[in-house]
Order: sequence, then C-alpha cells, then structure tokens
Amino acid sequence: MMERRKIHLDVVTPQKIEFSKEVDMVVVPGYDGYLGILPSHIPLVTQLTTGILKIYDGERELNMAVSEGYMEVAGEKVIILAEAAELPEEIDVKRALSAKRRAEERLATLAAWDVNAIKAQASLQRALNRLKVAGKTEPDN
Repeated sequence: MMERRKIHLDVVTPQKIEFSKEVDMVVVPGYDGYLGILPSHIPLVTQLTTGILKIYDGERELNMAVSEGYMEVAGEKVIILAEAAELPEEIDVKRALSAKRRAEERLATLAAWDVNAIKAQASLQRALNRLKVAGKTEPDN
C-alpha cells in the first residue's frame, strides 16, 4: 500500500506560530483568486489577501481566517506569513461584530477615496472574514 505524500504547513503571525503540521493540501486566498497547493508543488512566493485559508488533512477540512500576508512554497513545505490568523475557536465573535459595525458606520460617512474609508473597508473585510470562519453571519437575537 502506497503512503500518501504530505506537505508541511507553517502559519506564522507577528505574535506566534499559529499552525504547524503535515497536511494533504492547502488552499490560500491569493490576490487573483484562491490557490491550491499539493505536495511537490513548484516553488512559489506570492502575496495573500484577507480570506479563508483551507487546510485539508485526510477527510478533515480546517478553516482559518487570515489577514494579508505572503506565502512561500519550497520543496515539501509551505510557509504563510500573515498579519493575523485565527482558527474558528479563537475568534471573538462579539469583538468581530463590534468591529464590523464600527467599520460600516465609518464607511457610511466617508467618501470612497478617503484614506480612512480605505482603512475602514479593510477593517470590515477582516471582521466579515472572522465571522464567516466562526460560522456567524448575523448577531444572535
């Protein structure tokens, strides 16, 4: 019986190593769309955007919210350097909902070209991404 090949994934933020494990496949949020990385992928360095990092290990799929960063693929190793990376159980849903509301309020009062509107839009994207990974789209009533 042939053993399935794995690829080592490290997800690193400025605070700590968020994830480090052998996995079957990784799907990352690239600027031009999602990229799938399997063992024996060609060497690659690319910029990542805020989105959902999908980690596949056997039958298990693990989602992680990531915010802006870079990915390097070299040999049988993938390194993701991200501003933030959170597993669903690490996401503070109340804090993310609060950040979402604040960003929406700021956006409602600013011109689209205003630098503060651009920052608010990025903040809104991060909050929505966290909520999606946490499985929450609307506050509990």
